[in-house]
Amino acid sequence: MKRYLTEFIGTFFLVFTVCMCVMNGTPMAPLAIGASLMIMVYMGGHVSGGHYNPAVSLAVLMRGKMPASDFVPYVVAQVLGSMVAAAIAFWIMGRQFAPAPGEGVSALAALTVEFLFTFALCLVVLNSATAKQTEGNSFFGLAIGFTVVVGAFAGGGVSGGAYNPAVGTGPTLVHALTGHGSMSNWWLYLVGPFLGGAVAALVFRMQHEGE
Repeated sequence: MKRYLTEFIGTFFLVFTVCMCVMNGTPMAPLAIGASLMIMVYMGGHVSGGHYNPAVSLAVLMRGKMPASDFVPYVVAQVLGSMVAAAIAFWIMGRQFAPAPGEGVSALAALTVEFLFTFALCLVVLNSATAKQTEGNSFFGLAIGFTVVVGAFAGGGVSGGAYNPAVGTGPTLVHALTGHGSMSNWWLYLVGPFLGGAVAALVFRMQHEGE
């Protein structure tokens, strides 16, 4: 239970930071969002692995560093954390947002960006937090957090910059349930990130044959 609670808390603060930064128009929001992920990874990495992202959980599962029985409970905890964060942000701000591609951006372009940066994120997680060669390091949180910073700056204006099915799900559901949005873009934040996580696990196996 402590692992699932940790995944809930970490995902909650990541998504709450995303929601509040976007709705407040916070300058340099990607830095705050990446830092939020970084501190939550350091908070809970030793307890649950600090995934806070169903695509990362899929990659770790395929890597062989997560029991199959934990995958669904991890995803449920992550999605619940995201939904609660989005709901509280809505209550505080009186409005909500959902990730969406930039104006004039095609679905294929947005999907590609979601895939690529989730692939990068998951590959960084696998190499910095699960590889034998980097065991016991203290930089894994920085590496993971700054991967999100890079992705948010580079691709946020194209795809919405979720790179995480939980980030794509909670705000989208709350936005739709409060009568202010639709679910039309939701699939982008499931298909792209899950594909990115799966391919990252396959590439990791190529990088580390025999593990």
